[in-house]
Amino acid sequence: MQLILLFSVFLSVATAGEYAVLNTGFRIQASRHEVDGEIVRLYTKDGMIQVPQSQIAVFEQEEYIPKPAEPPAVAAAPAVAEVKPPTTISTTELVRMAALSNGLPPAFVHSVAKVESALRSDAVSPKGAIGIMQLMPATAAALSADPHDPAQNVEAGARLLRELLIKYENYPDQVRRALAAYNAGSGAVDRYNGVPPYRETQAYVEKVLQNYHELSK
Repeated sequence: MQLILLFSVFLSVATAGEYAVLNTGFRIQASRHEVDGEIVRLYTKDGMIQVPQSQIAVFEQEEYIPKPAEPPAVAAAPAVAEVKPPTTISTTELVRMAALSNGLPPAFVHSVAKVESALRSDAVSPKGAIGIMQLMPATAAALSADPHDPAQNVEAGARLLRELLIKYENYPDQVRRALAAYNAGSGAVDRYNGVPPYRETQAYVEKVLQNYHELSK
């Protein structure tokens, strides 16, 4: 099953490209696209996203804004090679990698991680949720992930978000339902047929979406 992404992604214009306008009105910026049967591959700044062709209403060309000419390079004296110790992958990079591997916009997964734990691997909630994506021990076990390992934690959280987006892909409020289910559980969302009337969950959904739109500007 292909994931239908209902996100509006606004990226800075660097080269001529296009926007894929979905049937919902949301737009995804891409440098180019390829059609393979019923699937359209969109090549974005962060990677490749696959979208069913039936979900795309039209492609729109974006305005090309040339880069200003760069000043000529000035030759510098050769520097002595510096040996640096291996660097640890940052939490932001872990989030980006997990998002792309699950076909999600990195800004979206980053927004969830920011609201969940402020991207802290040592964060533990009063209810026992662990790490960056705030996985409950039972949820982490179901996803075969060690919640104390940042890489596994982020990957499992992104995978869960993808599964929830697929679960609610036929609803017009797909993203809100998925976020509410991530916070309060799918049972609560199904029981109330939408975002449940929990103050914490409603505030959570709005905060994630606000952060996402700010990061997508």
